[in-house]
Amino acid sequence: MALGIYFRPASMSAAQYDDTIKRLDKAGAGKPKGRLYHICFGAGDGLQVFDIWESQADFDKFGATLMPILQESGIDIGEPMVEPVHNIIPG
Repeated sequence: MALGIYFRPASMSAAQYDDTIKRLDKAGAGKPKGRLYHICFGAGDGLQVFDIWESQADFDKFGATLMPILQESGIDIGEPMVEPVHNIIPG
């Protein structure tokens, strides 16, 4: 069952987000197995992220690489909201 995972950090700028993406790419985790969609939205220091993952196990494996990078970048994502996906309608 697919999962929707929503991150709303207290503060995340475009520079912090872009740096995180570069670090993930460098670590070989820019396009992780099991991530179906990745969306970053918002403005200023209020960027947010919404991902769709195939499974909790895939997300957990990615998290082992993601979390240290976020900590180094000074991004506190707090507790993500995780919910099962009921339906996806492609564009």
